[in-house]
Amino acid sequence: MKDSSKSFILPHGNYRALLSYQKAEVIYDITFRFSQRFLARGDRTIDQMVQAARSGKQNIVEGCKASGTSKETEIKLTNVARASLDELLEDYKDFLRVRDFTVWDKDSKEAHYVRKLGSKANVSYEVYREFIETRPAEVIANIAICLIHQANYLLDRQIHRLEEDFLKEGGLRERMTRARLQSREQQRNERGTG
Repeated sequence: MKDSSKSFILPHGNYRALLSYQKAEVIYDITFRFSQRFLARGDRTIDQMVQAARSGKQNIVEGCKASGTSKETEIKLTNVARASLDELLEDYKDFLRVRDFTVWDKDSKEAHYVRKLGSKANVSYEVYREFIETRPAEVIANIAICLIHQANYLLDRQIHRLEEDFLKEGGLRERMTRARLQSREQQRNERGTG
């Protein structure tokens, strides 16, 4: 059995446990349904919105999977996820603006309600299904905007934590060097006591 204390590849890949991933998955599910329901067939915005939502979700997955061997890649892909969600946020705001719909104020009772819905652990699309399937486009777009703000906040915190972890622990090369030096030291000690 492998001694995990000597491993230089850290545990990684548990993206489903990340709140940022859970929010991004809900955003993708909402965006897919929103674009099918409220955008005209052939509208290029459908593909752009769905791809931005997908990129937000998938880059979290890819970054998390790469984290064991490349903190640089993890940070880069987490930033790509954040940028993709920003792009999607602008699409939702554009949708509302050009139709003279209102964007909810972050302190509105509606925005507070959406934040409260999303404050539970292991949030999924099911929490929002009733609203997404029964409310008008203006409400659904605003729900998506609230969720994107939540996901972006979580991604900002995640990126900050990744930066701190890198400064504290280093990357794969540093861990490999430390592991090799420790192995050499252990071999010398074993030869000296034998």
